[in-house]
Amino acid sequence: MGKDALNIPNILAFIRLLLAPLMFVLLVNRDLPIFEGIHYSWLDFFAGFIFVLASATDFFDGYIAREFNQITTLGAILDPLADKMLTLAAFLGLMMLHRANPWAIYLILTRELFITGLRVSAISRGMDISASWMGKVKTVAQMFAIGFLLMNWEYGAALLWISVFLTLYSGGEYIKEFLKTY
Repeated sequence: MGKDALNIPNILAFIRLLLAPLMFVLLVNRDLPIFEGIHYSWLDFFAGFIFVLASATDFFDGYIAREFNQITTLGAILDPLADKMLTLAAFLGLMMLHRANPWAIYLILTRELFITGLRVSAISRGMDISASWMGKVKTVAQMFAIGFLLMNWEYGAALLWISVFLTLYSGGEYIKEFLKTY
């Protein structure tokens, strides 16, 4: 790994990789002795805080990479991987808490894994794998849905299904673009 790969955007993406399992533990291991005496709503709050913190690293790593020309091949792979690990941890944890519809989670995660594979394939061929505008909208919709579901707020389920639609639509766009340049 080159010295240029150890830059702030890649470090932020790595931090996101570490925060994802911590959030998952708060969601699915509520019976651990270290959580004894802590009300579940506090565990929801801490999981939500970790999710917001991790989501902020996603914004800043992309901004810094573009603004200061710190885009690396490692970052092009690490950033979407960290994003997927974060959403995977949140969606699976929410499904295990019975706050998220399993079919919605299946559709989202299947799309995410498939498109991540396409992106890795594109990178290996030197193709541009930048997120589309619709991909960014999809990410924001997923983040809102996750936030609402983590906090157990009203309309979380509706936001989840909106994000499912946007996720599948943006996935179709990625496939179309990939096939054009393949």
